[in-house]
Amino acid sequence: MTLPSPPGHKIGRIMLVLAWLAALGLLTLYFNAREQKQLNPNRQPGGFSDLDVTEVVLERNRAGHYVASGTINGEATVFLLDTGATDVVVSQDLAERIGLRAGARHYAQTANGRIQVRSTRLDSLELGKITLRDVSASINPAMSGNQVLLGMSALQQVEFTQRGNQLTLRYYHTD
Repeated sequence: MTLPSPPGHKIGRIMLVLAWLAALGLLTLYFNAREQKQLNPNRQPGGFSDLDVTEVVLERNRAGHYVASGTINGEATVFLLDTGATDVVVSQDLAERIGLRAGARHYAQTANGRIQVRSTRLDSLELGKITLRDVSASINPAMSGNQVLLGMSALQQVEFTQRGNQLTLRYYHTD
């Protein structure tokens, strides 16, 4: 003969399962946010600006790269600073989403070999408080996603200094 469960026993089990699920969900969110911060420690780069100069300080990520959130023509993106890239390089998907006009075809040498890219111009590129206008760029059909290589067509307009795990970018106002 089976004894009946005390009143509320079934509800107690359900509550225990729900508590464990909530705890697992919160831990997942916490560790996901922590991983994202390690990949991109510059999710909201700040900086300061006065009449002469605008400055942004970036932290190196756990892989040793400088990655920072920013915008191209108002569209949120993630920049990977790449002094070895001649141009700012955007994916075909991102270019189509923000309405970039694909110009002349030319070849570029990448880590994966020689590929054909298309020239374009960015109306605006923002990284923290630094805003650059009319920046030369390339559309790479082999790239995907929102990540953008921030190459020398943008970086040549700023002064950059690296100390330890920080990279300081300074844009000097000319007008």
